[in-house]
Amino acid sequence: MPKQPMFYIGQIVHHLKYDYRGVIFDIHPEYQNTDAWYENVAKSKPPKDRPWYHLLVHDAYHATYVSEVHLEPCLLQTDIVHPDLNKYFGVFDGGRYLLKQRLS
Repeated sequence: MPKQPMFYIGQIVHHLKYDYRGVIFDIHPEYQNTDAWYENVAKSKPPKDRPWYHLLVHDAYHATYVSEVHLEPCLLQTDIVHPDLNKYFGVFDGGRYLLKQRLS
């Protein structure tokens, strides 16, 4: 059974292994990418039955897909710089990014 996520959408987190900051824009309760991606990219073979997160990487143009075991809350709560930030989020309240309201 999948565990409850430790982090939330809009939270700024720090990647423990690669030392970058990012903001979470999507959460999967467990791994949902391909087996080939896991074998080729997830070199440390983190658990598939724990939450995985999509992050916009600070000062970069790409997003990443990261296992919860590689993340921690980020103590540096300053703006994330990413070209897609405004696609998902409105304002930064100093502690988290708030999702944009979606029209139905």
